[in-house]
Amino acid sequence: MLPSHQDPHVTPPAENVAAHGRQPLLERPGVRPAGVRQVIRDLGLPYVSNGVIGLVFSASGPIAVTLAVGTAGGLTEAQLASWVFGILFSGGAATVVMSLLYRQPLGFAWSIPGTVLLGPSLQHLSFAEVVGAFFTSGLLVLALGSTGVIRRIMAAVPMPIVMAMVAAVFLKFGTDIVASTQANPVVAAPMVVAFLVLTAVPALGRFLPPVLGTLVAGCLAVAASGQFSFHAGGPVLAAPVFTLPEFTWAAQLELVVPLALTVLFVQNGQGIAVLRAAGHHPPVNVFAIISGAFSLLNAGCGAVSACVTGPTNALLTSSGTKGRQYTAAVVFGVLAMACALLAPALTQLMLAAPTEFILALGGIAMLRALQQAFVAAFATAFTLGSLVTFVVTMSGLSLFNIHPAFWGLVIGYTVSRVLEHADHAAHNAKPTSRTSAPPVKASAN
Repeated sequence: MLPSHQDPHVTPPAENVAAHGRQPLLERPGVRPAGVRQVIRDLGLPYVSNGVIGLVFSASGPIAVTLAVGTAGGLTEAQLASWVFGILFSGGAATVVMSLLYRQPLGFAWSIPGTVLLGPSLQHLSFAEVVGAFFTSGLLVLALGSTGVIRRIMAAVPMPIVMAMVAAVFLKFGTDIVASTQANPVVAAPMVVAFLVLTAVPALGRFLPPVLGTLVAGCLAVAASGQFSFHAGGPVLAAPVFTLPEFTWAAQLELVVPLALTVLFVQNGQGIAVLRAAGHHPPVNVFAIISGAFSLLNAGCGAVSACVTGPTNALLTSSGTKGRQYTAAVVFGVLAMACALLAPALTQLMLAAPTEFILALGGIAMLRALQQAFVAAFATAFTLGSLVTFVVTMSGLSLFNIHPAFWGLVIGYTVSRVLEHADHAAHNAKPTSRTSAPPVKASAN
């Protein structure tokens, strides 16, 4: 029997079918793949807006983190440009292929926590050793995805606990709105006002989607205040550089497991939770396989692991109807691949805007996802486990070089298993609850 929120004319996702023994794993996608004509029919202004905002978000702050880590680690400009090319191109390609195949907004990017944990490693390991860890981690993620074990592990963790982790990770995007408005009111305040007005007046919001209006208001404010500091010069087109990997025990032991866990449970876990909350049916094991395969492609460019991304998927599903949101992912993916070819110029362009513009835009675009995460985490069952997950993730606990979001899930789930017996009994008695989350109605805004 199909869940009540699933379209009866859509084939159930392959992994859900496989879970009930009716079809081999990965034999077919969840729906008939979308062709060019179908994409054109389904495309609309809200989806183009979401795709553009997703790219602006991915190609700004996360790129800045990548450049900061790489520069501190002594990477050359050519290596940095190759890294940026790899993460943008692989993320865009994986997004387009998966979104068209499943007709869902399945956004891929790269691991920001994985990038951050490389900082200390690049201080005492050679870049060739780090690249060797990239290759091994990609193979490990690919192997684990192929076994089907990832879906079973993810199904065992109740969705409210996962969404509590997502809420903790996304909370900073909300507080960034306040901090940006205080630090640079000339830029951020008009963005906030534009979002509020377009949201409060539905007639205006239908003409100009609130997040797109926020982007326009921000661009006008940046231009009017003279805070766009772009300096022409330098390379424009990307030139990928292959770094011959070096496999040493020191690098493998320090990086491989943390990178793999970050991809599978922190990054992919966020993306899966966001997509389920929006009413979609993401293929968990396929996510792991694709993440592993494209991580190997990234490693060839000297870039960090590929993964499903929570924030970008939240942006891609922030408005419009569920059945057409995949077009936002296609827009995002195509633009990401195009920008990969222009990685050096894109990096200069995005970093020319004030930081507050990027932080306010990302925070406003993520408000709906943050709201959904808190509602899903604390509205019904597993509230103690969700609270512990939220608190541990927010605490910044970092053991064995593994991101605090992972420990939030582990500790929160353990506490919940010990103290919330009734909730787990009800969870185990409903098989469908393991593969899907209650749908969250997409806002028209």
